[in-house]
Amino acid sequence: MSEVVVYSADVIVPVTAPAVRNGAVAVADGRILHLGTRDWVLSVLDGHADVREVHWPGVLLPGLINAHTHLQYTRMASVGLHQYHGFDDWGQAFDAAYSVDGHRWDEAAADGARLSIAAGVTGLADVVTDLPAVSALHDHGLRGVAYWEIYGWANERWRREGLARIEAELDQVPTPPARGVSPHAPYSLDVEPLLDLPDLARRRGARLHIHLGESKLEELNPSAARDDAWRSVDAESYRALRRDGFDASATDFVDQLGVLGPDCHIAHGVYLNAHDRAVLRARMTAVALCPRSNAVIGLDEPPVAAHLREGNLIAVGTDSLASCPSLDLLADVAELHRLAQRQGYSEPDLANRLLRAATLGGAVALGMSTGPDRVGQLQVGSLADLVFVDVPADGVREAIENVVRDGAGRVAATLLGGELAASTPTWAARAGQPEGSA
Repeated sequence: MSEVVVYSADVIVPVTAPAVRNGAVAVADGRILHLGTRDWVLSVLDGHADVREVHWPGVLLPGLINAHTHLQYTRMASVGLHQYHGFDDWGQAFDAAYSVDGHRWDEAAADGARLSIAAGVTGLADVVTDLPAVSALHDHGLRGVAYWEIYGWANERWRREGLARIEAELDQVPTPPARGVSPHAPYSLDVEPLLDLPDLARRRGARLHIHLGESKLEELNPSAARDDAWRSVDAESYRALRRDGFDASATDFVDQLGVLGPDCHIAHGVYLNAHDRAVLRARMTAVALCPRSNAVIGLDEPPVAAHLREGNLIAVGTDSLASCPSLDLLADVAELHRLAQRQGYSEPDLANRLLRAATLGGAVALGMSTGPDRVGQLQVGSLADLVFVDVPADGVREAIENVVRDGAGRVAATLLGGELAASTPTWAARAGQPEGSA
């Protein structure tokens, strides 16, 4: 057997098993070989010829999963540093920055990948609009799905050239990681592309990802009785339905077109009512909550407390730097904790559930939670994607609370497949390893 590295910490949080005090994870050939208390793991390896231990006082987690971002907009951070008055207001600023000549989308996406790794993210749902940016995950050895985004297609043009063009563009997405299809949103595509794209994705074994409940256009009158009259209307688009006075749920609309399912997850989910959330549960469709992005754009709060109470599948996303102050996923976790409490969620499981959302929840949303290459959890045989977080860890409950509330900016090291991908100078010196990429 090759070298075994034992990574030990004050508290290890496997996510799919109880947390371990004074724990250790043994890694060999990029996978987890043993997991348990430090004393037990070292005793199991007693007599092995090549064992090295790296200890960090703090918390050891599975790699974080950013379930919604656009790495190619990393160099448009000036847009995300302002406060807007809704999606249209933000969209004008975004369009102005996007339309400037000279963007190097490949370099911007690479910057975003490095920032993500430094923040403990090892897997991403990267939504890509321009082909030069499409290889960022592949080039940096990151897990996840590169979703090719489809935006602004009207029915007539789609019938002429849509499917053939999208097929050709998808073929240019390098693997690994997985390829995905992202119909942008119900308000930015006509009916025919929204009808065809799920079939295209499923024929190719690709996953689906859509912005849903992000625009005020999708908000329904909360006092109006549910009316399904829109289902019998031969409308060209969701926008046309709303323009013509139909109080149609955007969730029902894309569900009727076959978009939702366990192979699909949505981003944002701000303007969802109880019925919409029930539809997502019925379809086993996860939602990536992006609270800091919502605040920058000027949207309402995501209903995180309702998602938690009702048992929805949730994950966490940063969105891009064009609408978020940083790519630090733990900052969004902390914001979700604050919002959930403000919205009345008082159960003692809050920190555990939000940490799960940022790890296993993201893996479920991206289809990476099972099989030999599973991530978002620490299990024997799973990929050794590990994150050390420099927070006090005097007890298990306190350690998890500290990660969720105060973990932003405190990732000490990130490992991909057991290899150091990023670290602080302090961690690198203590571990006796060369400093990582951040």
